[in-house]
Amino acid sequence: MKIKNILLTGIAALAVVSCNDYLEVDAPSKSTPEFVFSMKSEVERALNGVYAQALAGDLYGNAYQSTFVLNSDVDIATSNSRSHSHSSYRRFDCDDQGGEILKFWTAAYNLIEYCNKFITYAEASPVYHVQDTNGNYELDAKGDSIVDKEMLQWIGEAKCLRAMIYHDLVVMFGDVPFTFVPTTVRGIETVPVANREEIQKALIADLQKAAVNMSSTASTTVERCSKEFAQGLIARIALTAGGYSLRPNTSDQKSYGTMQRPGNYQDYYRIAMNYADSVISAGTHNLKLSYQDVFVNECNYQVINNDDPIFELPFAKESTGNTGYTQGPTYNSYEGKTVGPWGKCDGKMHVNAFYRFLFRDGDLRREFVNGMWYYSYFTNAEGNLADSVYFRNDYYLHNNKWSKLWTSESSALGDITEGSTGINYPYMRYADILLMYAEAANELNGGPTQKAISCLEQVHSRAFTDGDPQFIAQAGASKEAFQKAVMDERKWEFAGENSRWRDLVRTNTYGEELVYSFLRYYAVGMNCSSGYEDDIVAHDSQDGTDYLSVLPGMRIYYHTYNLSEANAYALRMFRGQMYGYKVNDAGIVTQQYPNQSFQSLRIFNAYRPAGSAPVTRQITQGGFSAKAWIPADMYNWYNENTGLPNDYCKYTFYGYIRCDDSGNLWVIRDGAQTQFGSIPAASELPPVRYILPYPNTVIQRSAGAYKNYYGY
Repeated sequence: MKIKNILLTGIAALAVVSCNDYLEVDAPSKSTPEFVFSMKSEVERALNGVYAQALAGDLYGNAYQSTFVLNSDVDIATSNSRSHSHSSYRRFDCDDQGGEILKFWTAAYNLIEYCNKFITYAEASPVYHVQDTNGNYELDAKGDSIVDKEMLQWIGEAKCLRAMIYHDLVVMFGDVPFTFVPTTVRGIETVPVANREEIQKALIADLQKAAVNMSSTASTTVERCSKEFAQGLIARIALTAGGYSLRPNTSDQKSYGTMQRPGNYQDYYRIAMNYADSVISAGTHNLKLSYQDVFVNECNYQVINNDDPIFELPFAKESTGNTGYTQGPTYNSYEGKTVGPWGKCDGKMHVNAFYRFLFRDGDLRREFVNGMWYYSYFTNAEGNLADSVYFRNDYYLHNNKWSKLWTSESSALGDITEGSTGINYPYMRYADILLMYAEAANELNGGPTQKAISCLEQVHSRAFTDGDPQFIAQAGASKEAFQKAVMDERKWEFAGENSRWRDLVRTNTYGEELVYSFLRYYAVGMNCSSGYEDDIVAHDSQDGTDYLSVLPGMRIYYHTYNLSEANAYALRMFRGQMYGYKVNDAGIVTQQYPNQSFQSLRIFNAYRPAGSAPVTRQITQGGFSAKAWIPADMYNWYNENTGLPNDYCKYTFYGYIRCDDSGNLWVIRDGAQTQFGSIPAASELPPVRYILPYPNTVIQRSAGAYKNYYGY
């Protein structure tokens, strides 16, 4: 069962352990730290309050899932803006005036302060040690006082939350202010900035001590931090520490910095491999559920403790979290209400328009994630509002992993709701553990071990009805082939999970992938006469198919139909599948899974070039009748007035690569444009300025202690 409002009950106790300088609240006189941490029941309530801070919209409730998911070949926020913006985080063109970074920074250090205070007070609490009936500490065989197991678990949970947010701060901002000591000084200006490696080492050491005493997910819930999450977090931090990151040039304010990795990076890879292996060896998680069902279960408030999710951020319905509101198809409202009982859906978390062409044929994730439809209302013949499905083939597609619309009608939030869905977000999954192990083992052994191949195979085979053995066989050919296969698998597996851009940074391939991401848009916007088509296809192709050159003139066909309980069986028999939204033998995709209350959309020619329009087929069982196919041009991004692609193709990656009004292509190096003709080699590309600046307000309050680099 899902933790719903339990975290909210910790707010009163939370105010006790928080600093007035952060919240500006006055705690009741009885609710002093001494009072709260004198009783285990109050300590647990205080911990609930710590969790509540992680769920804030400016942190993991929304910003982590949307604002700071940077553009790549997977996740994207398209833009037609021709100029700089304070808050263009996702296209690498922000500055320290952006309001969202200040909100994220403030919420992050607020959570850190809560964690620091909870851990400090809990370790000094009289209930930290087991006491007998006379109030004396019980001793073990060595004469040492016995520490209470629940207190160790709760402290471990707070340490996991602290490590989680510090890790994300390091990835996003580089070197950051760091302390495990609570502060009573307003703001964080007295906390010194620490080198990222010092922070990562401290987090790993802290979690290593905590994990030993934490409970397994076999005996708790994935809505709380567990031993497996602590071990998985160690692996993630270590793999990040051993990878590349953008380092500042402190002697040149204009420099964007250089990509570097530590000389002892293999030491971190060994830690990552060993701790990922600890999770695998525990045997508490697996990938038995289908890929779709993992996320549909979350949308239906089902918490599964022994499958893919290892730690889910435990949002509460109508209180916290925008999961399934920002993702999934748009569902427009009329005068604040929707026709159905689900409420408005924003649907602004998108995947790259070309993402679907980067999959291997037969990958079930492709049909599930790439949403080519959305919903809105219309007035029917009786003058009443009704909802209908519409075709989407734009500069982006919807990321359909989560949606309020996947929730059953009985659990729907209501027709006037928007965000605060309460749908959990999986911060860590077992698939990630398996792929981290595979990557680290391959690097350390100079090629894939049999166990590394098995880990990759577990993730990949779940997405294919036949397991796709050819992919696994090719992956095992060499160290380089296996590394590419693991990165491809992560690309297909983690859309919308704030993962792709981080993987590209860590492997120092971000610049190269951004160039090709830009060129796909540019080439199609030029009606595939850009001169880059062959290079793009060579980079992308899984099987030698030239998908790119036919896209501008290619047509997709679609039609809608109503799917009811009466005809659902007949339609399933027609498709030869048990669920909606999979491809049948004719290459037809039914994009309507799993909610069967709306109209459905059937699409022909969505993924690979094909011939003529599909033949209409009549199905009589259950009253279902196929409708006429509607043609739609694949893409029409060419601007006949300028002879160039439309601005969305030119400026979506503005801070790294763009096209000007004369048709010249530029990459951005240290703030200056560098023109290119042929595609630069990866080694010749400038680094991507993915690092965010410290907020200007924070710099001002630090009285010179903090300083921005990276050209900010």
